[in-house]
Amino acid sequence: MRRYEITDQQWSKIALFLPGKVGDVGRSTVDNRLFVNAVLWIARSGAPWRDLPERFGPWNSVYRRFRRWAKADIWKNVFEELQEPDLDWLMIDSTIVRAHQHAAGPKKSDPASECLGQSVGGWSTKIDALGNPLRILLSVGQRADITQAEPLLTDYQTRAVLADRGYDADSFITYLHVHQTEVVIPAKKNRLEPRSIDENLYKDRNKVERYFNKLKQYRRVATRYEKTANSFAGFVYLASTMILLL
Repeated sequence: MRRYEITDQQWSKIALFLPGKVGDVGRSTVDNRLFVNAVLWIARSGAPWRDLPERFGPWNSVYRRFRRWAKADIWKNVFEELQEPDLDWLMIDSTIVRAHQHAAGPKKSDPASECLGQSVGGWSTKIDALGNPLRILLSVGQRADITQAEPLLTDYQTRAVLADRGYDADSFITYLHVHQTEVVIPAKKNRLEPRSIDENLYKDRNKVERYFNKLKQYRRVATRYEKTANSFAGFVYLASTMILLL
């Protein structure tokens, strides 16, 4: 097996969730595994699409197929199908991804609509994650972490929520209390009344940090080259799927 390619065991777990299998409406796709390996090669190497090895077929055909799957949320659907979450407690966190100059955005497009934000350090995208991982959201790089906290937790019921001080906001703490959720978030230093938390439980928050560390081993995620948010999200979901398969 070549470097970056999916193993037989991993393939057996995702093959049934991909389009083109026997019984699906439309043309049957017999080369799904070759195609997934091609996208994995791009994701892990960070190389331009034009540098895709010839063994994967015409690079432009692979690219256009990747775009179709990204627009159809196929990468996201596979990621969600593999989840077997333990909702006893949940972790939330975020990470910044610097955008390459090639990701400046499509012509006549609002960069914010493609989750591109500009700060002193240049263009960037923020990946907000719940769990290890359970739900993923993209936002502009300069947006505060707290703005994505409630959307990440929507529809989930849990005993406790673990997060760093960036999520210590009165509105979010009230939201957790209303949902009868234990707050495992250290208080900001300027709070007049420090909050006591379950220190042992808080140590488990490193799991979401380790997820981000694994995610950024995929160079196409560590640096954003994609102009559109759904293409970049496609790589994030594919990388997250592979992390779930480890």
